[in-house]
Amino acid sequence: MRSSVATRGAAASTFDHVAREAGVSRGLLHYYFGSKERLLVEVVRHDCDERVAALEAQLDAAGSPEEIVGALVEQLRAFLEDDPGSPAVVYEMLSASRRSEEIRVELAELYRRWRTQLAEALRVKEREGVVSLDAEAESVAAVIFALGDGVGMQLLSDPDWDSRPALELGARTARRLLTAAARDALTLRPA
Repeated sequence: MRSSVATRGAAASTFDHVAREAGVSRGLLHYYFGSKERLLVEVVRHDCDERVAALEAQLDAAGSPEEIVGALVEQLRAFLEDDPGSPAVVYEMLSASRRSEEIRVELAELYRRWRTQLAEALRVKEREGVVSLDAEAESVAAVIFALGDGVGMQLLSDPDWDSRPALELGARTARRLLTAAARDALTLRPA
């Protein structure tokens, strides 16, 4: 489904196409997934599980805001570059969620899960003294994901765009969200 959506889009990715490319029967897809929408959701959920596990491992090892930002940028690059089908499926699901309540509910749950897991990792890092968050952890996680989603959508629509300056600005923004107390301490220091 991932490769079919990357080449055809979600609307044109039928069970027939997916079954043929996967070398399985159409009936088998119906048996396990029931609908194309459910299959799309499962593809995103599977990708999400793998990416979240990789990010959590990197964040667990991070000992500075710079390493946390590096892990986030690395995961964004991997999401955008490793398999072009992954971002295509997510962004196609965003579009499909406007027409399908089932997809909207599932996509909302996936985003909630992503935010919650990143927020919890950031809370752990804050308790360890590695970061000092500029706002509540879930809000910081939401803004970080919004930065990644925005850059991802622009790259998907304009693959020739030189995104390096925008990625650098996004990384600086994320770093600021992770180091609020250090900046505030410098601002409040007596002259």
